[in-house]
Amino acid sequence: MVNKTLSAPEGAPSDVERIKRESNYLRGTLKEVMLDPISSGIPDDDNRLMKHHGSYLQDDRDVRVERQKQKLEPAYQFMLRVRMPGGVSTPSQWLVMDELADKYGNGTLKLTTRETFQMHGILKWNMKSTIQGINEALLDTIAACGDVNRNVMCTSNPYQSEIHAEVYEWSKKLSDDLLPKTRAYHEIWLDEEKVAGTPEVEEEVEPMYGPLYLPRKFKIGIAVPPANDIDVFSQDLGFIAIIEDDKLVGFNVAIGGGMGMSHGDKETYPQLAKVIGFCKPDKLYEIAEKTITIQRDYGNRSARKNARFKYTVDRLGLDVVKEELESRLGWALDEARPYHFEHNGDRYGWVKGIKGKWHLTLFIEGGRIKDYEDFKLKTALREIAKVHTGDFRLTANQNLIIGNISSQKKKKITELIEQYGLTDGSHYSALRRNSMTCVALPTCGLAMAEAERYLPSLIDKIDEIIEENGLRNEEITIRMTGCPNGCARHALGEIGFIGKAVGKYNMYLGAAFDGSRLSKMYRENIGEEEILTELRKLFPRYAKERHEGEHFGDFVIRVGIVKETTDGTNFHE
Repeated sequence: MVNKTLSAPEGAPSDVERIKRESNYLRGTLKEVMLDPISSGIPDDDNRLMKHHGSYLQDDRDVRVERQKQKLEPAYQFMLRVRMPGGVSTPSQWLVMDELADKYGNGTLKLTTRETFQMHGILKWNMKSTIQGINEALLDTIAACGDVNRNVMCTSNPYQSEIHAEVYEWSKKLSDDLLPKTRAYHEIWLDEEKVAGTPEVEEEVEPMYGPLYLPRKFKIGIAVPPANDIDVFSQDLGFIAIIEDDKLVGFNVAIGGGMGMSHGDKETYPQLAKVIGFCKPDKLYEIAEKTITIQRDYGNRSARKNARFKYTVDRLGLDVVKEELESRLGWALDEARPYHFEHNGDRYGWVKGIKGKWHLTLFIEGGRIKDYEDFKLKTALREIAKVHTGDFRLTANQNLIIGNISSQKKKKITELIEQYGLTDGSHYSALRRNSMTCVALPTCGLAMAEAERYLPSLIDKIDEIIEENGLRNEEITIRMTGCPNGCARHALGEIGFIGKAVGKYNMYLGAAFDGSRLSKMYRENIGEEEILTELRKLFPRYAKERHEGEHFGDFVIRVGIVKETTDGTNFHE
């Protein structure tokens, strides 16, 4: 029920709202255009709808200019993203994704920052077969993108394995219960027969989302302290597990986070979610549903750059949104309970969990699973999946946990790890182990600069400065994105780079190591030489002047190199 004292921003609806309204609940003409043999692409309206089915149309930008010269259409291909709450995959599901990547994709898998698989290079003619293969493995791509709730995240490998199991089940339930109800996905990709007739009341099709769905994407994550590996404050809706006497007693609720922004537009900014109270576990879905309906009713449907829930919260006011939430719930949140985060990274290496099971966290640079000339990573993980009886856990930092390894299988898996040279990254600098990038070029249409293909070589050069200053083992988070949309959560990196143009980046400093503070711009539109010059000034100071146990992000604020960013609304100040 809409509160008449509150309102959404005025203005004509964006064109995307028209597309959704005319789509017949996300169907559009997708079924027909995917059969069109004339072009390997699809019309823009259908591409907008395609997101809700878990995919984006892209093209290979490395060959774009050459194809234009030859008067050929772009080298269109589709990216496909899996919905996989909590990032947990069975070995058989891993093998299916591995096979599909070779059969229909570009031979690689990307482990994303939302704990799921992303596959690139799928041609239009192969999309249906790929999606059907994924569904046969009991996975799907529904709502992995689009103006709906996205993949629900949860802490990958907390110190309390029993708690993780419980939290993981909640992430699955939230993901399933918050799915769109339209059968469009099943009709288009899985050959389900369309039910004749249209309901008299439109909302019966989508009782929560309504016929226009949300103004923009919506993200939910569950963190288990002391690990903030999912960057809970970057979520539209975050839940922080509260553990007392080794039992999960409930969750603190945080609202209004988000990382995206636009260059040169100070009305856009990354933002941190704010804790507004505490709830018991059985209230999670109710809170998520009502929060989503607030964004549905009051989010900005005119300007998509200002359409995320963080802007709704900041425009209406945190207290007002909390009051509206409690009004819709019919009960009040309890007072938030104490918690403490120590880091937002992964803990590498072997960990023994409950019931005699083992977990091994591997470092996967850039999250890219592929076979390199001298490092057969994809082959190695395939061979492990063939013998593994536990699970695989994709982390929010693009790494991989081989989870729940039995004592009987530990020896064989260890042999395969040694045979193929898999690593926990211990021979790398701590800076590299805390690095993260988005895909960027050549496939992302939004990318202004390189990220995944460039950051490793930049770190090679930064490592020389790190070594010179005795900082090899100092944990420093470094993140790079090819554009300001924030897929690698750059604004929560102690060192962050946002692409401006090919070879040029804005450089940010000062985020908190535990993910609780945003960064601030330090230098604008600089290239590699300037980046290294700045770090040659900063790292010697950090090595000599830091306090005991002081993280780099805290140091640059304490000594006045950048101002502390306590809220997204002062990100540009």
